[in-house]
This record gives sequence, C-alpha cells and structure tokens, in this order.
Amino acid sequence: MSKLDQVLILDPPSDLRFKGPFTDVVTTNLKLKNPSDRRVCFKVKTTAPRRYCVRPNSGVIDAGAMVNISVMLQPFDYDPNEKSKHKFMVQTIFAPPNVSDMESLWKDAKPDDLMDSKLRCVFELPSENDKVNDVDAAKAAPVMNSVKPESMAAAVPVAASLDDTEIKKVLEKCKRLQSEMNKLTEENRQLKEDGIRMRKMPRSDHMTSNSTSLLGREASTASLPSLLVVIAAIFIGFFLGKFIL
Repeated sequence: MSKLDQVLILDPPSDLRFKGPFTDVVTTNLKLKNPSDRRVCFKVKTTAPRRYCVRPNSGVIDAGAMVNISVMLQPFDYDPNEKSKHKFMVQTIFAPPNVSDMESLWKDAKPDDLMDSKLRCVFELPSENDKVNDVDAAKAAPVMNSVKPESMAAAVPVAASLDDTEIKKVLEKCKRLQSEMNKLTEENRQLKEDGIRMRKMPRSDHMTSNSTSLLGREASTASLPSLLVVIAAIFIGFFLGKFIL
C-alpha cells in the first residue's frame, strides 16, 4: 500500500525563511489549512529542536479550518558561508471519532496512516539597500522630532510676549485713569466741604456772589467724575475687547 499524500495545505509549501540579523529571536509563520471534511491531527518536528521554539507544535484541525504556527529561531552567531541544514517536518493523521490521548494516538499510529511534508530552513540577511533605508529612517526620525518642538517653542514665546505687552499697556492706562479719578474725587470732596463752611458763615452780597460762583463750580466739578467714569469704562472695554479678540 502506497503512502498517503499530505491532506493539509502548507503556506509556505517548502521553505521557512528567517530574515536576520540573528542577534535576537526571529519569528516566521507557517499556516496549516485543512481542506478535507475530516478532522486532522498534526505534529511539527525539527532536526534542531534546541534552536527553535514552535507554538503550537501539535494539535487538531477541524474540517475546513486553518491553524497558524509560529516558528521562533533563537539568537546565534550567523556565518554566511555556512549553509543551513535545519529542516522541519509536518506530520499528520486523520483523527479518530473520539480522540482524547494524543500521545497514544501517535504512538499506535500505523506508518501507512501517516502523512508528512518537509520544509527546509533558509537564513537571509538584510540587503545593503535595506540597511541604508533603515539607517536613513533612523536618522530622519530624530531630526523631525527635534525640529517640530523647536519651531513650536519659538512660536509660543513670541505670542506670549505680545500678549504681555498688550496687558501691560492696558493696565498702565487703567492706572492713569484711576489716578485721575482719585484726584478729581478728592477735589470734589474738598469743594463740598468748602461749600458747607460757606453756608454756615454770615451772608453778605460779597459772600453771596462768592458762594454762588463756588456752588456753580462745585456743580460743574461734581459732574466730571461721572463723565470720566463713563469714558474710562468705554476705554477699558475697547482695549480689553481688542486684547481678547
């Protein structure tokens, strides 16, 4: 009786390619697809078990399903003059209706019921163009990262200095207006006190004329603070509105 052909479809079908540098773990994937209408048990073997880690290395694939196998090559000193002799084999068998003990299944399996596929390992180093591109990308990334923050940092102080200048101007004008208002208020208070003292003194024509002129000046002066308050409010509102917008 001839040996059964492999029922699973392997991707890649014949070579497992590992791309260096090999100073760290290098992983490649192997896909196993079951196109049949029966469940299939599989097991992955290698000629160099200490050099590779395979997950999962065995299992059951349902009808029409697919399993992704991760093959991890451990770090080693790569010699380009040395050809890789590592190989993998995917061994399969149709699963019985009620499979529970996988170890006994493989141990008791008949050779004519087993199917297998072999794959060879290929080690590849990055080409010179890939190295140049990686180096350029590594150099360009720090440059871009350093330029953007500098440009942003340069723009922020300019805007901040302009804002501080506008604020200082508005505050200085507000202080001047407040000072003028305080002076006028004090003068108004003094004029009121003088008017009260004049009313308490004996009346005479001279005093009456002086009192009349004093009261007229008091009335005109009393209206100045109210007018200045309105002007100051308009002035402050104009500058604050200009600053905020």
